[in-house]
Amino acid sequence: MTPLRRFSSPSPSAPCARTFQRWATVLVAAWCPLAASAQVRSDALRAADPDSPVTVLTPAALAPTAAKAPELPTNAAEALRLWQQANRRVAEFPRGHIDILKLEAQSASGAPAASPDKPAAPLLAGEALRLSLALRPELLARPGMGAAERARLQSAWLDHARAVQRAWIDAVASREELQHQQARLETVQSGAELGRRMVLAGNWSQGRQLREQLTQAREHAALLQARQATLEAQEHLARLIGHWDARAIDTLMQRLPRQLPALPARPQPGPGLSEGDLEAAALRSHAALSALDIDARRQLATINPAWRDTWTQALQNSVVTLAAEALPTTPPELTDRRLSNDHALQRALGAEAALLQQATERRSAARMAWARLQTAHALASHAQDVTLPLLAALEQDTLLRYNGMLKSTWDLLEASRERMQAESDAASARRNFWMAQLDLEHLLAGGDYAPAESAAAGGSRSTSAAPGH
Repeated sequence: MTPLRRFSSPSPSAPCARTFQRWATVLVAAWCPLAASAQVRSDALRAADPDSPVTVLTPAALAPTAAKAPELPTNAAEALRLWQQANRRVAEFPRGHIDILKLEAQSASGAPAASPDKPAAPLLAGEALRLSLALRPELLARPGMGAAERARLQSAWLDHARAVQRAWIDAVASREELQHQQARLETVQSGAELGRRMVLAGNWSQGRQLREQLTQAREHAALLQARQATLEAQEHLARLIGHWDARAIDTLMQRLPRQLPALPARPQPGPGLSEGDLEAAALRSHAALSALDIDARRQLATINPAWRDTWTQALQNSVVTLAAEALPTTPPELTDRRLSNDHALQRALGAEAALLQQATERRSAARMAWARLQTAHALASHAQDVTLPLLAALEQDTLLRYNGMLKSTWDLLEASRERMQAESDAASARRNFWMAQLDLEHLLAGGDYAPAESAAAGGSRSTSAAPGH
């Protein structure tokens, strides 16, 4: 038999062969739907393929400024010239050093960027929840589901919806905090640069400049932490909604609102509810509580009321022996064996205890959720309507006194830092309020009460003191 040979160049019949292959592919796809669908790879298959191309998004470098002393003049004449030049430069601007630094920063940034395209619609929590269903198709209700199965589905859906909305709140809040931290760093950078010039002109010691550089180093580290927190919050939200491509995630996160919604005038218990209706609403919404109530009623109906009174009296006699102060080391004991051997009675008592425990927890959760929401609203309102306006007014007063040469540049920079910190604290308090609002809504919808951990309390972040006048 003549062996088959492999030609290095196509034969004249190659075009015909390629045409035949294309027609064969079409025919196979027509007769075999599975073969046709295999040609279209789903997003899940591309995400799981290690060979899928990815885009590496490297964050902008944030190199720290080296803490080194400026080169000082070598003689008295040079020092006098630098001092006079610095003072003439300051006299050219209404606010002296600060306006100079702002002008130089604008010049260093170059030409203004081109106006961006029309922004896309903001990514709200509802859209994030809809996108997340691509990962959780089992959360969709189906016709013919039983009561127990539907109750389990309702519980799973509530937990998932709360998790997505919490992730959305954290993602928005972390981006807002990053913006505040960036502004604080720019302020202390101005102070550090001004300190360098003060040393160069002979008006400052190097020790005072080092204090400004230390403040800048702390704010630099805080900005790195804010960047990492923002990245983690965004990645958490991306995992919940099923986004795996880095560029797609970055594009989606750019649609997040710049800040969380404003506070309402007052906290609301819920649609059509008053404060006195919260406990009843929390009880009615819990499916398991209804089942426990039915079981307890059925079990208690089989017990003679007089026999039940006998057990209640025996329980009181048993607990009387408990020590009033010392820690009891042994449990109380029933002396009547008939009570402990009556299985129907024990089942009824167990069902009643389970119902009482669940009802107690739901009522307590409703009171705690409402109290937590009220406290979060009060703290956020105080930070936004009291503390922030006070510090803004203080900054404005410091600016007026600075213009009148009654305050130093450092007083103005410190007032600006305090006002920026108040803005950050107000944003954090607003985040805590919306988390508390979400927890109450989850409880009233039938979920369990599991409050989210609050962010750091407003004003807890330490700020460096100004080095003086």
